[in-house]
Amino acid sequence: MKYFHLVWAALFRRKTRTLFTLLSVLAAFLLFGLLAAVRSTFDAPPSAAGVNRLVVSSRISIIQSLPQSLLQRIQSVPDVKDVAYANWFGGYYQDPKNQQQMFQIAINPGYLDVYPEIVLSADQRKAFESTRTGALIGEAAAKALNLKIGDKIPIKGAIFTNKSSGDTTWTFDIVGIFKASEAKMRGIENQLLFRWDYFNEGRGFGEGTVGWYIAQVDDPKHSEQVAAAIDAISANSDHETKTQTEEAFNLAFVKQLGDIGLIVGAIMAAVFFTLVLLTGNTMAQAVRERIPELAVLKTLGFSNASVLGLVLAESILLIVLGGTLGLLLAQVLLPALNAGSGGRMNFPPIGVSTWITGLVWMIGIGIVVGLLPALRGMRLRIVDALAGR
Repeated sequence: MKYFHLVWAALFRRKTRTLFTLLSVLAAFLLFGLLAAVRSTFDAPPSAAGVNRLVVSSRISIIQSLPQSLLQRIQSVPDVKDVAYANWFGGYYQDPKNQQQMFQIAINPGYLDVYPEIVLSADQRKAFESTRTGALIGEAAAKALNLKIGDKIPIKGAIFTNKSSGDTTWTFDIVGIFKASEAKMRGIENQLLFRWDYFNEGRGFGEGTVGWYIAQVDDPKHSEQVAAAIDAISANSDHETKTQTEEAFNLAFVKQLGDIGLIVGAIMAAVFFTLVLLTGNTMAQAVRERIPELAVLKTLGFSNASVLGLVLAESILLIVLGGTLGLLLAQVLLPALNAGSGGRMNFPPIGVSTWITGLVWMIGIGIVVGLLPALRGMRLRIVDALAGR
């Protein structure tokens, strides 16, 4: 661009103001990039192809239970190597605020074979299998709640009553503390695993049902065929199943919060509206301060269209520069977020479509916030500007 050096000099005329404005734009487009990845994750659940573990849940709802009798029928499906089952509990230890620090799941013993990433000593596993009220707690949850092996831990359930206690309080004996085999799977350490048979015998309703099954596939190449075969078992019954990847199953839990796409759209609308107000004020102030300079440019022969273009270019450059840095930062942070989720989420990298959409937004916002100041500069009369009117 012929006059790029003029645009650049005008943009950084007030370095502190420009820096803070750039940070605001960066933050807005960082959020845009992250939320775009979230929306892509929910809009396009991963295919079952190539995975070695499938989750079988109710087609109606993930909170709908399935009969335990499905176990043997799922095991008989070709290419199914092993099957385990589990049930979400939904309670808390001492304080409801601790619910996020320790998720409770009732499991059968085979669950530990299907999840080799749960690292547990042989002695602790033996204690778990021989202790009816035994429970295994992840290392992260144990440290956060100051728990150790040998402790009795009362869990206040939010749904399931306990026949023994007469209320929703369940008491477990911690017999083992497990770790994740890899750092990126540390999310599983925020769990309390206890025996499904103890839970099944003690609960006041739903006896003989499980929350979901986990089918380990012998050959990941056949995962889609295995999923279809499992769902065919209960087709047209009152307990039809939906077999999917663990990632899609975890996303289904989050979707219970509401329409993720609508939530993401509402957040971005609020962010961009605030950004327009902020950058619009910055550009208006910048042009107001430079009215004599613009008058000098016109005196030197710059046309009205040239002045209009210079101000618009400055506005667009401000937004594009901050927005590009924001999307680049989002690109860097997404792998860290995937690792921090402990394998529960797998946000896709920022793709070409997101970059194009982001660029369109950058240019659009740049034009919107710069148009009025640019029109003011274009209509500026040299005599009035130099006279301070």
